[in-house]
Amino acid sequence: MTESNTHREVILEISNLQKSFGSNKVLDNFNLRLFRGENLVVMGKSGSGKSVMVKCLVGLMEPNSGRITINNKDITSLNQESLDILRTEIGFLFQGSALYDSMTVRENLEFPLRKHKKRLQINETTEHLVQQALKSVGLSSALDLMPSELSGGMKRRVALARALILNPSIIIYDEPTTGLDPITAKEIIALMKSIQSSYGTSALIITHDVDCARVVADRIILLIKGKNYIEGSFQELSSSTDLQVRAFFK
Repeated sequence: MTESNTHREVILEISNLQKSFGSNKVLDNFNLRLFRGENLVVMGKSGSGKSVMVKCLVGLMEPNSGRITINNKDITSLNQESLDILRTEIGFLFQGSALYDSMTVRENLEFPLRKHKKRLQINETTEHLVQQALKSVGLSSALDLMPSELSGGMKRRVALARALILNPSIIIYDEPTTGLDPITAKEIIALMKSIQSSYGTSALIITHDVDCARVVADRIILLIKGKNYIEGSFQELSSSTDLQVRAFFK
C-alpha cells in the first residue's frame, strides 16, 4: 500500500510471533517491521494483544514461538546480561508515566544514568544530560519538583525525557495520550513529532487514539485477531471499504 520499503533499514522485526494463554491465542503469527527513523503505529481493540506484543518485545514475556530482532540481535537467543544491554537502546514511555514518587524529577532522570553509567561509559557529570533531556520536552523549570507537584501532562513529559536520556535508537510509546485532556494530548502528540525530527528516533506507538495516529504515523498496522490484519498510511486505512478497518476510523 505504501511506497516500497525494499531499501530501508529494518531496526526492529517481529516474525511469526505466537503467544497463547491456554486455548486463547492472543498473537497468531503476528509480523511487524519498524524502519529506521519511522513512526509506526499499532492499533487494536482492547484485549487484541498489543500489550502482550510489547511485553514479548522487551523480554518481559516469552512467546510460544516466533522471532524478535532488534538492531540485528535476536532477543530470544540473548542471555540476561545481553538483554539488559539491549534494553538501553530502547526508550519506553509507560502508559501511566511510571515515575518514582519518592524521587524528584532530577532523581527520576538520573536513575537510568546511574544504573548504566559504567556500561555506557558516561564520564561526564549527569547534570548536563538531565537538563538537556528536560529542555527537549520543554520542562527545564521542573528539575527539583516532586511527581506529586506535576500535572498529568508534565508527568508524561518527564517520563518522555527519562526515555530519551540514554539516547535510544528506538522509543516505544504505550498509549501516550491516555488519561490526558484534549489540549494536553495535542501537546504530547506535537512533542512526539518534534522528537522524531530532532533525535531521528524510530518509534513504535501503541495507541487507540485516532487523532494521535493521524498526526504521528508514517505507517499504521491494525492488530486484529492476533494478526497483522492490514497496514498502510492513515489516508489509505481511513478510506478503506473493509468493515473491520472502517470500525477504527469512524
